[in-house]
Amino acid sequence: MNHTQKRLLVVNTGNLLKKFIFKRLKELDVSIVVLNCEKNWADSYVDDWILADTTDHAASLAAVKAYAAKNTIDGVITFWEDDVLLTSKIATAQGLVGIPLEIAKIARNKLFFRKFCESEGLQVPKFFKFTTIEELQKAKSELQFPVVVKPTYGTSSAFVTKVEEPEQLDKTIAYIQSSVSVAMESALHEGLTIMVEEYIDGDEVDIDMLLQNGKLKFWSITDNHASSEPFFIETGDTFPSLLSDDAQEELVSMAEVMLEKIGIQDGCIHFEAKYSSNGPMPIEINLRLGGGYYYSFIKKAWNVDLIESSVKIALGEYIPKMTKPENPKKYFAADCFIQKESGIISSLEFPKSFAAQDKVHDFVFFKEVGDTVLTPPLSFDYLGWICAYGDNPHDAQENLQKAKAQVSFEIVPFSGLSKIGKTIRKSPISPAWLQSSEGFDKKKIDRVHSMPASSYNKLVIGIACNQYTGEDGSVEAELTNVGKNIQKALESKGYKTIFIDFNDIGKSISILQQGKIDFVFNVAERLNNSSLLEPHVASLLDIFQIPYTGSSPFTLGLCLDKIRVKKMLTYHEIPTAKWDYVYSVDEAVDEELEYPLIVKPANTDNSIGITQQSVVKNAEELKAQIKYVTEELQRPALIEEYLDGDEYDVSIFGSELDDVRVLPLSRSIFKHDDPKKWNIYSFDSKWSASDHGNVEVQRPPKNVSKKLLSLISEIALDTYNILGCHDYGRVEIKLDRNGNPHVLELNPNPSINIPDCVPSVAKLTGMSYEDFIEQILLLAIKRYKDKLPYHHLQPVV
Repeated sequence: MNHTQKRLLVVNTGNLLKKFIFKRLKELDVSIVVLNCEKNWADSYVDDWILADTTDHAASLAAVKAYAAKNTIDGVITFWEDDVLLTSKIATAQGLVGIPLEIAKIARNKLFFRKFCESEGLQVPKFFKFTTIEELQKAKSELQFPVVVKPTYGTSSAFVTKVEEPEQLDKTIAYIQSSVSVAMESALHEGLTIMVEEYIDGDEVDIDMLLQNGKLKFWSITDNHASSEPFFIETGDTFPSLLSDDAQEELVSMAEVMLEKIGIQDGCIHFEAKYSSNGPMPIEINLRLGGGYYYSFIKKAWNVDLIESSVKIALGEYIPKMTKPENPKKYFAADCFIQKESGIISSLEFPKSFAAQDKVHDFVFFKEVGDTVLTPPLSFDYLGWICAYGDNPHDAQENLQKAKAQVSFEIVPFSGLSKIGKTIRKSPISPAWLQSSEGFDKKKIDRVHSMPASSYNKLVIGIACNQYTGEDGSVEAELTNVGKNIQKALESKGYKTIFIDFNDIGKSISILQQGKIDFVFNVAERLNNSSLLEPHVASLLDIFQIPYTGSSPFTLGLCLDKIRVKKMLTYHEIPTAKWDYVYSVDEAVDEELEYPLIVKPANTDNSIGITQQSVVKNAEELKAQIKYVTEELQRPALIEEYLDGDEYDVSIFGSELDDVRVLPLSRSIFKHDDPKKWNIYSFDSKWSASDHGNVEVQRPPKNVSKKLLSLISEIALDTYNILGCHDYGRVEIKLDRNGNPHVLELNPNPSINIPDCVPSVAKLTGMSYEDFIEQILLLAIKRYKDKLPYHHLQPVV
């Protein structure tokens, strides 16, 4: 740290959407210290960390106090709504510029805010807080409908619901009480109380303001497009406001008076209001920088840097009053991508980058094909937004619509919801209230997302596996043992576990419906005793919104289909043996393929259907083996040029560039007494003890050039990433007679029993089996924590 720099404490990094804030902070002449539950994506922007659970205010205050005893803290700030109150406590405890706790409570709590306004004679809608049936009945009789029901804490309009008629009020309240929780809406750590108030008509706006020493230094107004009711889903914005100058001055005057009366002296404020038929009306006050694109709009239009100004205010550095020019440098228009029905994204297309003439300011899309989208009242998923600019409001809106036309997506709705919707139309809450008990629930994922690392072993882990009796074969015994060993390993680390045997699908679904499981360790390989249905176990977990280890249903399904994998490898120019495929013995095989060839079932695992007879030397043998695969095994046949070199297993950990690592390689050297035998892993050589002696396994490989090992590792990593593997997987690579590596396949769900390849090479790094299993779990937790719901964010600028 430069000794002339001041030290700024930032409370909570927030999620990846806050990255632009930390990039800007890094550019300022300040030292950044972050109070957060753990180090994360922001590490490269942070000079120092204070690690504590920010939901535990006592622990956080103690951690800051200990840090401040050795290091001067010059200012404190937060850009994360959940931690506004904690930031107030820290400011008071450390004698820093900030908003006193009692004042912050009034602003953050919608009920306290309404009561304060009422006591000061400020105009507010009529409202009620209720905890009893009697209070509810009084609200019904005294309020003028429509009304709005909302949690007193909360962000982004989550669970804010418009109710048209008194008879709908009970069910709406029951829906919110049964659905909302701290796990789903983290801003509710301060408590869950529900209030109802009369609906305010008119145009909704956001007023972004800078206050210092009680004086208004800057303001800017954004028009909100009409929200999607009854759930007040944000649909877009126009910036700057198109309201008349008089209306804007009234709104700012109302907000300024309100902030003065409450006692807010310093900070960047995001004030939500409406210009109603009765004049300006407050909705709520956010004691932080507005989220999303507000910062960039204001910076581009007015050349005012809200982040820099917020930092100066927090550090006690004077900022002058900022006078806006008569016209902004740019006009902006933004639309949110919203969907009316819950479902699965089936198609999605948008440009990799927009052309300069499109005048796109910002574009983000949070989802990808195959992702679940839950709309109110099930949940409040946002798909993303797009913003465009122009020389005037009309140009900005026209450019927005042209750019938006380049983005297309389709969502296949959940049939269960559409059926309910057809039978109950009067109240939008009714189908959701009924549906909420049927499994479409994000609480498990959101719990993981907000949980500090110190609490991970409090998670209840389900072990998704297949259990067989001792009379079954060696493959079945392996499937049974791996689940039991994983269960023992996790329990030795202090986790509570529940075994889920997917051979009993009815019982498995019943266990999942009970809601006791927080996270699933998924090693299930069969459903209805078919390995082809393996991906559906992960699909089922997605439907129940229970996070799990391992790859997605798409990757699991893709890797079962060796033909599609070969197509993808060929397309991406990943080295793989020359190949062809057929579905019947009558189909022609590419005549350019050179014998010997190997014929494999195109959609089996565990080397099922692979024997010494799978390698063929001529057309007659080829036809016989194709007939065996397509008619006896009833599978498509994959035909490849035979590779006679050593085979390498490349075990990989992780999901993203920052955590993917290749474990030590495993090399298989084939040593047959009979020279006529082929160098392949047949079913017998994998599963028959008598045949193991024909293969020498080296872990790690001996007397192999580092250059070859690096090349094999790099090819494997490309394959792992191209096929979308998560958390762990094993890439199988074989050398040809010239020592060139070729990818055979990727196993995204390899066996991880104690003696198996992946845990064995992990052991070479000093990792016990128990540590290995926990590491997979922690990688999966990190993936859900860091990536959802923003891991497919596609910024344009």
